[in-house]
Amino acid sequence: MGPTNTGKTHLAIERLCAHTSGAIGFPLRLLAREVYDRVCAIKGANRVALITGEERIEPKDARWLLCTAEAMPVVQDNLAFVAIDEAQLSADRERGHVFTDRLLHARGREETMILGSSTLEPMVKALIPGVEVETRPRFSTLRHSGAKKLSRVPPRSAIVAFSAEQVYATAEMLRRFRGGAAVVMGALSPQTRNAQVELYQSGEVDYLVATDAVGMGLNLDVEHVAFAGLSKFDGVRQRRLTTAEMAQIAGRAGRHQKDGTFGTLAGSHSAIEFTDEEVYAIEEHRFPPLTKLYWREPEPRFDSLGTLITDLEAPPYEPELAPAPEAIDLAVLKLLADDAHIADSVRTAGMVRRFWDVCRLPDFRSQGPETHSRFVARLWQDLRHGELGADYMAQQIAQLDVTSGDIDTLQGRIAAIRSWAYIAQRPDWVLARDEMAARARAVEARLSDALHGKLTERFINRRTAVLMRKLGTDAGLLSVRLEDEEVLVEGEHIGSLRGFAFQIDPQARLSDRKLLLAAAERHLPGLLERRAEEVIASIRDKSAPLELEHGTITLDGACIARLAKGRAPLSPQLQAERVLDMVPAPARKELLAAVEEWLEHKLQPLEPLRRIAEASRSTEAGPELRALLIQLVDAGGMVARTGSGLERLEKDKRVRLSRLGVKVGSLDIFVPAMLRPEAMRLWHNLAPSDPRARADFVHGAMAPVIPAPKNHTPRGYRAVGKQLIRIDMAEKLLREAHQVRATLGRRSFVLDSAVGISMGLTAPSYERLLRFAGFQPSNPRRLPAEAFGPPAPVRWRWRPTRQPAPGEHPVAAPLHSAFAALSDLVR
Repeated sequence: MGPTNTGKTHLAIERLCAHTSGAIGFPLRLLAREVYDRVCAIKGANRVALITGEERIEPKDARWLLCTAEAMPVVQDNLAFVAIDEAQLSADRERGHVFTDRLLHARGREETMILGSSTLEPMVKALIPGVEVETRPRFSTLRHSGAKKLSRVPPRSAIVAFSAEQVYATAEMLRRFRGGAAVVMGALSPQTRNAQVELYQSGEVDYLVATDAVGMGLNLDVEHVAFAGLSKFDGVRQRRLTTAEMAQIAGRAGRHQKDGTFGTLAGSHSAIEFTDEEVYAIEEHRFPPLTKLYWREPEPRFDSLGTLITDLEAPPYEPELAPAPEAIDLAVLKLLADDAHIADSVRTAGMVRRFWDVCRLPDFRSQGPETHSRFVARLWQDLRHGELGADYMAQQIAQLDVTSGDIDTLQGRIAAIRSWAYIAQRPDWVLARDEMAARARAVEARLSDALHGKLTERFINRRTAVLMRKLGTDAGLLSVRLEDEEVLVEGEHIGSLRGFAFQIDPQARLSDRKLLLAAAERHLPGLLERRAEEVIASIRDKSAPLELEHGTITLDGACIARLAKGRAPLSPQLQAERVLDMVPAPARKELLAAVEEWLEHKLQPLEPLRRIAEASRSTEAGPELRALLIQLVDAGGMVARTGSGLERLEKDKRVRLSRLGVKVGSLDIFVPAMLRPEAMRLWHNLAPSDPRARADFVHGAMAPVIPAPKNHTPRGYRAVGKQLIRIDMAEKLLREAHQVRATLGRRSFVLDSAVGISMGLTAPSYERLLRFAGFQPSNPRRLPAEAFGPPAPVRWRWRPTRQPAPGEHPVAAPLHSAFAALSDLVR
């Protein structure tokens, strides 16, 4: 018995190796794996076994077993030595009954060793008569050092928090002004935790941020432990830590002969300073003894589900024992026993035993009894008929073999693969057990590597960490200021801040400027935060130097965000550039919200098109009108009349189309507002991949007539020979031609081309435009003037293109029109 850092576990390993055979039960798979590697180095890998729920390495001649408490062999008659580590966990609400059972029944043939806190001593003496108790003092001294701000926490410290959110927030702050921290949480896989611990142990980072999982068996070179809080949720309620729990965590500080300190984080909302009584108890290792240990029947009867539940809820037979709170395996058993369909499938004693084994599947995903019971129920439907097939197992494992995603996603996949790794270890559950177990371990290893990479990328700034180790903490005392775009450290120019992109002056990389460079990087988040506040203020007073160009939003010429494809062409998504990564999260969020407001105002010229888009989503428009409106939105407010489906619209639908600001012309259907230069430029930014949205014509004044370029027709123009005419100007000319026809009321008539020529159209281009709209010349052949005098003016007649009748082939109408034109020419 004794506090942390007394060498208890080291002694147990020595005694294990001194015997011809033996086993040690550990509280953590991680600790069992660590000791397994040490014993393998002494005894050889072919004689040492590792037995945990998710991993079993059992050589044929294995004589020394390293196990988790739950996976320890129940019968140890053939083992000379048996040890149980952290036996005070017998008072744990969830796992206490397991440790109590091992304490009462796990025995070695020659020697049995129970390791734990001195608080367990009265219970051991009461339950095991004649036991020999050896108390060991702590190697080093543990002292309280009071509360410290996070920026003042010394290097080689562990900051302990009690929620994932608090761990992430603390690690983010340490990344900003200390270069980063390693992260250790109970939800991480052992491989990821080992990799993170190695970052700390190797000195790559000087800080470790962890949950209370760090207090159980992790041997680290920690000099100071800082509590970010003194309360936690224990699965039932939020409560203050007991002094024994505080001491277990604080005891990580100071290893072997090196003294350690502990304290709290000043300014933390949940951190409350230790009381004098708690400080005294932790420093002097004086804690109230345990009065009860949790117990549950270790060998229940399997006659029926009811008998099994009754035995598991039976009261203990010793006054020192207390009934264990309902663990998740018993909660799942009771939930599924109430399901008549499942209960009917569990009849014989063998089936009851097998069903209880399935219910004891650990809840690695921490989803609670309700959700976990559904997973167990699905598993039982397969296991009740025999073993799981190799193809099914391989499919389930392969679905989780995806290394993309954020930290939480990867943690969820690792928890899921741990469930399948546990299942694969059962010889009576899975065909091809060894192969499936190897696959599960390989997937867990890949996911662990990916998670380690994500944690390192998010919480460690390697360059700052290296500089801080070399330059010390005095770099934070240097003054840093921003003048226009220049970043000055102690008056020295070391770089520039253009927009939010920091560019280091190459001269600042000289060895005598390293201290200045480190100080600037430490203060850069503060400078960027102030810059973000200035930009937000300028956006709100309409003076922001923001520009939208080629799908990017720039600030002073530097790109800060991009427009990505959204759910609709007029609803792009805003994606922040990496230059904003160093802006503190609250300021970055507020800045992006302000930029979104600016973008919304910037896209106001596209409002007519947005109204059309909203109308296209209305069921009242009808399928024909909705189809036309969707075409208009996708094409930026202009489509050719041919093939648009306009002829199928009823009169009321055409009226509704007009009310939306859509102009129906002779050749095109368009929104006049979308022909303005600003609207065309904005549409080009939303659809930069459209080859017709050429910047040459978008940024101009949208002249009525321009020369025709090669290979493409710009948006908003119609080709008429060697020239292009804007579609609204073309409609104006054709409307005037129809007015002349209607006024004269003759079969043929003369059209004055002066209006077209005043726009810049040539006579051939004007005639081609008229032909496109259905006008045909009645005297197309004109002989030279020297033969017959001045040519007669062209006379025109209008022959609209006949639409195909219902059921008629679509080529028939154009053929009829061509035949009529040839007949006129013959006449």
